[in-house]
Amino acid sequence: MSLQVHQFPCLSDNYGYLLHDPASGETVCIDTPDADAYLREAEGKGWRITQIWNTHWHPDHAGGNEAIKAATGCTVTAPAVDAPRIAAIDRTVMQGGTVTLGAFSAQVIDVGGHTLGHVAYHLPQAHLAFVGDALFALGCGRMFEGTPEQFWASLVRLKALPGDTALYCAHEYTASNARFALHADPDNAALAAYAAEIDDKRARGAWTVPTILDRELATNPFLRADDPAMQQRWAGSGGRPGDAVATFAALRAAKDTFR
Repeated sequence: MSLQVHQFPCLSDNYGYLLHDPASGETVCIDTPDADAYLREAEGKGWRITQIWNTHWHPDHAGGNEAIKAATGCTVTAPAVDAPRIAAIDRTVMQGGTVTLGAFSAQVIDVGGHTLGHVAYHLPQAHLAFVGDALFALGCGRMFEGTPEQFWASLVRLKALPGDTALYCAHEYTASNARFALHADPDNAALAAYAAEIDDKRARGAWTVPTILDRELATNPFLRADDPAMQQRWAGSGGRPGDAVATFAALRAAKDTFR
């Protein structure tokens, strides 16, 4: 039987995710932005929460750990580097580790940069990954704690996943990201088509998440910092031909102030 992902909006612009294995009956909370919402959604599905997998320490990702654990007795897995700022942890993980849900294994990927210890969870058997705030549809997280070198290395690890991987990111930021992407890469026809599709979806109130890695590789400016054309375009703004890190840093700085 296949894994089931239940996605739902919570807080102002977060997505909540429950990952359910029908064979074992186990259910994982991917992050815990709103404990009440997660408990309500799980009850509505008739699913028993058995685990929490945190991606990083921010309160809109780990703030519901204690309440959900108190209500369900679940076990909490969190990134080792961020662990001092995360409550109710039972186990820590880092790059190269694994977590399991029934017969399914998730590979832990170091995607530090947004926070120092941010991790993603990749389930190759299910062709999906939960990437938190490390990568968004047409964007990436703000670099609050890491360095451009660290964050770019994290994105390179995500770029190496199979192209058909569905990426479940944590926020509905895509329309805003698309506006910057069009500014950053105005001659990209695939991006223009994607942006138009996003506008249509948001006008109808539809979600733009999950996204597919192959599409992001072709359109997401942050994943294209190693593309010679992108490097040349951003050479006057801090990027450098042949230097993916400098180009990524220029793009991230520009996005921080883009309106």
